[in-house]
Order: sequence, then structure tokens, then C-alpha cells
Amino acid sequence: MQIPPDLPPSHSAPGVVPSPAAWHDWLVAQGPKLLLFARQQTRSHEDAQDVLQDALVKLIEKLNSGDFVGGSEFWMPYLYTTIRRLSIDLSRRDDRRKRREDSVIADQEADLAEAFHPWFETDSSGDETRNQLEASLKELPPKFAEVIVMKIWGEQTFAEIGEILGISQNTAASRYRYGLEALKRQLGGARRRGDLSI
Repeated sequence: MQIPPDLPPSHSAPGVVPSPAAWHDWLVAQGPKLLLFARQQTRSHEDAQDVLQDALVKLIEKLNSGDFVGGSEFWMPYLYTTIRRLSIDLSRRDDRRKRREDSVIADQEADLAEAFHPWFETDSSGDETRNQLEASLKELPPKFAEVIVMKIWGEQTFAEIGEILGISQNTAASRYRYGLEALKRQLGGARRRGDLSI
């Protein structure tokens, strides 16, 4: 992930961009969580990277212009919301483009969109358990999957998730609970079929 250029030297005051070193440290700590959320929102790994980069640029622009309200503790909620909005916009643009293309190109793009991209940045990303977990998350209704990703990997509270998604805290908690139950059923079925060895 690239660090946007022209960063001011300090980030202690609200609305001020951090120094390149501080920005780098923040991205190292928070970038994987944000990329995971972007992957869940988009159709491919490349789209997720693009959406995350665009969201980070928008944050930097708001900080540079002084339009961002609050300190660095508000960056994550802003980025989650921006990633979600940009992903929806990207999906709409892609859908319109696909309708204009002939069936051969549309089939090729559908195959590309379905390509597997691991969600776990570890040496064991090829592990069958991780692969099955990612596949099961992708099969969940998006409203459940996004809450699970934000809660577990994004480390957001239900109140923060509710604010980002425009739902109540109780609805966020319910979606999380129902999503985990559905995920447990899917993984249990995979274990019974022998697709999962845990």
C-alpha cells in the first residue's frame, strides 16, 4: 500500500495529516483490517485494493483541506463507510458495463469475479480450513458477512458497526449472531461431507 504524497509533518491535532512515518505505522496496523473489509465488499482482490486506495486518498484530501471532523480515532469509521460506498458505486458501474458487453466478454468477467482470493495474509493461506472459511463467508448473505468481518477482523463494536451501516446496535448484534449460526451450519456440513478436517 502506497503512502499518499505531500503529508504535513504532524498528526496530533484533529484534522491534521500524520507524518509519513506515523501514517506508515497506522497503515501497517489498520491496513489489513481495512483490506479484508474491502475484499468482502468487492468482487476481486484488485477491486478491493483499488477501493481501499481511493478511500485512503479521500481521507488524506479531507485532512489536507481541514474538512475532516475529529481526530485519528474517527479515521476507521470514516474509511469503513467510504469503502462500502465506493464498493457499491464500483459494483453499479461494473454492472452497467457488463450489460453493454457481449456474452463472451461477460462470461470471462464473471469467471474473473469468481476467482478465489484468500482473506488471510499468512504463510498458511492455502490451508483448507481457511479456504473453507472464506468460501463459507462468501456464501452468507452480505448483510451478515459484512458484520462478521467488521466485528471479528475489523475489531469494531456493535455500536460502531451500526453507525457505519446505518442500522441499530441491536440489529448489528442480531446480524452477527445469525451470521455466525449460519456459518457454523455451513462449516458443520463441510465437516460431515469430509471437505473440512477440523
